[in-house]
Amino acid sequence: MTDSEDLQGQFSDDIKLPDTTYKPGKNKLDSFNWLKEIPEIPEGNEVVEVRFKNTRKGFFRNVNSLRLETGDIVAVEASPGHDIGRVSMTGYLVEQQLRKLKILPSLDDMKKIYRKAKPQKLLLQLTITFRRIIRKSCSISEELKLNMKIGDVEYQGDKTKAIFYYIADERVDFRQLIKVLAEEFRVRIEMRQIGARQEAGRIGGIGSCGRELCCSTHITNFISVTTTHAKYQELSLNPQKLAGQCSKLKCCLNFELDCYVDAQRNFPSRDIPLEASDCKAYFQKVEIHKGIYWYSTDPDSATNLISLPVQRVREIQALNRKGKKVEKLHDYTESGEPEPISHDLLKNNSLTRFDVPEKKGSHGKHPHRRKNRRFNDKQKK
Repeated sequence: MTDSEDLQGQFSDDIKLPDTTYKPGKNKLDSFNWLKEIPEIPEGNEVVEVRFKNTRKGFFRNVNSLRLETGDIVAVEASPGHDIGRVSMTGYLVEQQLRKLKILPSLDDMKKIYRKAKPQKLLLQLTITFRRIIRKSCSISEELKLNMKIGDVEYQGDKTKAIFYYIADERVDFRQLIKVLAEEFRVRIEMRQIGARQEAGRIGGIGSCGRELCCSTHITNFISVTTTHAKYQELSLNPQKLAGQCSKLKCCLNFELDCYVDAQRNFPSRDIPLEASDCKAYFQKVEIHKGIYWYSTDPDSATNLISLPVQRVREIQALNRKGKKVEKLHDYTESGEPEPISHDLLKNNSLTRFDVPEKKGSHGKHPHRRKNRRFNDKQKK
């Protein structure tokens, strides 16, 4: 019987124990070890990075010179008591991480690593934060008429302290709530306020793209997102499409922003209408990566659209600045430049190219062909 199966009997059936097996790269707090092929120096593990329950991590001093590797479960110093975490970084990379985060603590002030812990300790720590605690704390906050929402609970490794994460639009006086929760759960209570994005990252879910939320998989630092990001990418300013499950603008609007900004860096101005001898064209929309501007003779309606390449728009604007008008606005399809064609790489490949061929007979011929040939010979006779 495994440790998980042994502990499963100590709790109710609706609680599913998590898997404590370390899987590199499966946690968003893991860091890429680009020095894993280089053997580490034993003296290089004086400072180790440890993460806790997928939300926070810190740096601890290895006072006992333990041989620690990424993924080991350790017991570390806490205030008060001790906590259980998993090693997320060791060796030379820890020093680089401290410089990157501009953290230069003295070794005397740094908290210590006591010992390696057993997987059962981590399982007990994770199973203590089950749903009934959150349901009970939410009902208590409703009875006290507090305008707040408790999203998650995190217990310390020695089960002497619990951190309640909540979101609130206004300032909340939760002194009475702390007293009631301390009497109910018999632990030291700490309240931490988080934003809507942090709550979505802790709870998780599936986004409109069909994949798991980025904030719960790989995003650790949230960058502000505004409607300007959507304007640069020519997206519709529809709040229902641009907002995520946290009711904020989607974080993925930042992913391709630099690509769109670089593509439009040398584009001509859109506010200048194009003047021709027979008409006056006004900007309507743009296809950024194709480099095509779309114009219409009506400034308030996108009818009778004319597509022009960026180079042509730049030439017409240069002539208009000199007081000259072009004879005609040439359509992009009539400019002689071929439209982009998507090449099908599998066009000449057969759909049955990966099928297993049928087994041949003893004479090197297919059995069903021999039967058909005998049947045809009988018909001829």
